[in-house]
Amino acid sequence: MAEFYGLRVNGTNREVVDAQLGESLLFVLRERLGLLGTKGACEQGECGSCSVLLDGELVCACLVLAAAQSGREIITIEGVSPSGVSTDVQQAFVEAGAVQCGFCTPGLVMAAHSLLERVPNPTDTEIREELSGNICRCTGYGRLIQAVADVARVRLSNGVSRD
Repeated sequence: MAEFYGLRVNGTNREVVDAQLGESLLFVLRERLGLLGTKGACEQGECGSCSVLLDGELVCACLVLAAAQSGREIITIEGVSPSGVSTDVQQAFVEAGAVQCGFCTPGLVMAAHSLLERVPNPTDTEIREELSGNICRCTGYGRLIQAVADVARVRLSNGVSRD
């Protein structure tokens, strides 16, 4: 039986129609709402490519039932910069050469944003731990870690702890 419910995604109330109650948030974001930035790879919460913020907490959208998220704030990669201008994290990834095929990049960017919101000056170990939930097969993790450290350093030197 098809269902109808609403989700708050990237600051906008969105209607989900013709949905099944057992659909994952990943499926609904991509297939029902057309938000293709969130990627699906393992569908088991192991690769991080489907990472989104749910009420400010980083989660794997493949493990979350979409219909149960009504009333909660969902931020996808499209929502980290609604203006379309790259965030400092996205720009740092590009400048550090941490972007290759791009498949894992949205999840890694979401993880970096989540970490920097909670820990403005993370240690190398904290960065590694936060990014450890993401699998990247193209890039060495050194560039990813450096990009996050660079953002933290620049934000701190500018007296900024947020975007």
